[in-house]
Amino acid sequence: MGIANIFSKSRDGDSGEKSPTPVQDILQTELSGEEGVIDEAQDDLHRGMRPRQLNMMAIAGAIGTGLVIGTGTSLKLGPGSLLIGYAFIGWVVYVVMVALGEMGAWLPMKKSFSGYATRFVDPAMGFATGWNYFFKYVIVLPNNLTATGILLQKWRPDINVSVWIVVFGVTIIALNMIHVSFFGEAEFWMSLIKALVILMLILLCFIIALGGGPNGVRTGFYFWKNPGAFAQYSTTVNDVTTVIPGTTGRFLGVWACLVQATFAYLGTELVGVAFGETPNPRKNVPRAVNQTLLRIVFFYIAGVIVLGMAVPYNSEHLLNATKKGTSGLASPFVVAAQVAGVNKLDDAVNGLLMIFTVSAANSDIYLASRTAWALAKDRQAPQLLQRTNKRGVPIPAVALSSIFIALGFMNATKSSSTVFGYFVSLVTVFGALNWVAVLVSYLAMINAMKVQGVPREVMPYRNPLLPWGAYIALFITILVIIFSGYSAFIPHFQVDKFLTAYIGIPVYLINICWWKFFKKTKRVRPEEVDLVTGRRS
Repeated sequence: MGIANIFSKSRDGDSGEKSPTPVQDILQTELSGEEGVIDEAQDDLHRGMRPRQLNMMAIAGAIGTGLVIGTGTSLKLGPGSLLIGYAFIGWVVYVVMVALGEMGAWLPMKKSFSGYATRFVDPAMGFATGWNYFFKYVIVLPNNLTATGILLQKWRPDINVSVWIVVFGVTIIALNMIHVSFFGEAEFWMSLIKALVILMLILLCFIIALGGGPNGVRTGFYFWKNPGAFAQYSTTVNDVTTVIPGTTGRFLGVWACLVQATFAYLGTELVGVAFGETPNPRKNVPRAVNQTLLRIVFFYIAGVIVLGMAVPYNSEHLLNATKKGTSGLASPFVVAAQVAGVNKLDDAVNGLLMIFTVSAANSDIYLASRTAWALAKDRQAPQLLQRTNKRGVPIPAVALSSIFIALGFMNATKSSSTVFGYFVSLVTVFGALNWVAVLVSYLAMINAMKVQGVPREVMPYRNPLLPWGAYIALFITILVIIFSGYSAFIPHFQVDKFLTAYIGIPVYLINICWWKFFKKTKRVRPEEVDLVTGRRS
């Protein structure tokens, strides 16, 4: 029910005085700085996530193997392309996070992104967003556990990967079954270790670039000139390499880095799901969102800059590393050390990468279970999934999410692992679609506020990039999604690449259309948007 449709009534029949309208209540309360309490009885999740845990998750929680290993593939396209890609998409990610932060600080919900889409846009969009997000994480969950097993095989090749999937699978299930504070504590320490690892690798590359390596060569920004900042795009199909020459090739190199950076940043919204289990969102949500900016600048941007200083894009070491799969040898940071004469770093990085993969798997269960719980609360999933125990843990939702660990056993055979690889590629586009859902939900909320006469000044957290930045970020994200499958057309059309790049889009749209048809839902009109329920009153 929109606040514009709520009429003020007399508080005292004899006096005839009118009570303030909800808009006046919002203005009076928010501008006076008073803070109320959300009725905890309305929701079953507990706000047990400590502020320091949330802040550390914002800083390093979503950093995975994409930064430590995936940047090698982008670096082959030139340090300039790499920097542009990560800086450009980093700005988009920050806008997504501050949009989520404005909604989370003013109207905190325990229903994740799907709840905002249902509330501000259309229940059908909330349904599609929630289930896409759920499937994204339950499919990458076994993939992360498989990567952990592969890393361990460097030292114990005699133990099958399936054994490690079971061992670490049981561990992370236990962490998610106990209490959100235990999950938060485990994620806090793993995130701290990840932050220290990244800082160590960045510092190592920086020292090497300044001539502090065993070879004593001071490269600085020499590799930006020779071989250059921008490489021509190339692709290999059936062992035949095709190079796109000239300006077109360099443009495609930059675009490839934009697409790869998009998928490297996916998962940053993890902290947004944790907002629902964080005490005092009005204070802690803005702080966590601002920590995201620090992560983007000091880890991603600084990381790609020092890599471009320490490793030339045409290095044979780099070209060989990108073929190593998931291991310490595949990291461009290890390549930088090898070029400078530092040996045996791959063993250390290989061991530390396990922290990244286990942390990612731990977060996967958390995100999937909370999303399933939120869908059940909105009656978009079986009602059993909304049940929680006395500690506020959604046990049925965690159990459902954990079942998908069994998909990791598909990697035991080559044929099934290929099929599973297609699944992983398929769901990665769901992450970008969820950015779209966050931005569309935010813009719908802002439009509703304008229609209902509620100024942005009543919001406890406002970012200067909004709302105008949300329109630009939405346009860029949609553009990246539409053209993310460019490689399927080079040098000729490839059906498998095309399907894995784009089939997620019709799946998302079909989910929206099916729920609209099945439930006869309608778009939420701006004047009917609920801007009262759950507000920090």
